[in-house]
Amino acid sequence: MNPVFPPLRRFSVHLVFLLIVQLVSVQATLAQSNYLEIVTDKGSRVFTVELALSDAERSVGLMNRVQMDAGAGMLFRFDREQRAMMWMKNTLIPLDMLFIRADGVVADIHHNAVPHSEDIIRASQPVLYVLELNGGMAKKIGAKIGDRVFHPIIGKP
Repeated sequence: MNPVFPPLRRFSVHLVFLLIVQLVSVQATLAQSNYLEIVTDKGSRVFTVELALSDAERSVGLMNRVQMDAGAGMLFRFDREQRAMMWMKNTLIPLDMLFIRADGVVADIHHNAVPHSEDIIRASQPVLYVLELNGGMAKKIGAKIGDRVFHPIIGKP
């Protein structure tokens, strides 16, 4: 038996182990990511989203922001499915709101919500999520009722 092979074999085993650890790390990072995908008839569009998961985060939302990047948004998750109600008090930029069922299907879309308005914007059916994007973005990407939204928290308890 050649003595060169055992060290090479150990090196190969270590290399494979390190690659597996790296792959698991990358997958964990993606699972924690803030990337959200909307799939429409026009194709797929990825946004970077902030999450609003607690009552405090949901109550502030995108208030007092003077701008938001074109590829950005905020994903709200409620504690239970409900006819979610949103408003634009203290919100400085127009927003599109996509109301999303627990299974990730878009149930309603409200286009170009008016800044500072205290009018209630309500989902027509129970939803678990609301995605806020810059006003006009939903039309720009061709989003419509029935489209699918994918994010690591959607469909997870």
